[in-house]
Amino acid sequence: MQATTLDLRRRMPEVLRALDREGRVTILYRGKERAVLVPPDLKSTPAGKPSARAQVAFGMWANRDDLADVVNHVRTLRQGRFRAL
Repeated sequence: MQATTLDLRRRMPEVLRALDREGRVTILYRGKERAVLVPPDLKSTPAGKPSARAQVAFGMWANRDDLADVVNHVRTLRQGRFRAL
């Protein structure tokens, strides 16, 4: 289904029913596609929340040796900026 921004404001129940029926709704703004509404996949995770491990950035610092001691790293970050002078 295609819906305009005006449809979203005035006929939201119909848009939601179409989303349940068809699985996706294309949002048009001034005749051009701006967004696609897709229902969440509730079967993949409990309560419909995505897991942290599914995120792209999860574990990107796992192999960094300078972050082995987190407390020391945070203290280094919080030092004054003139300490290096």
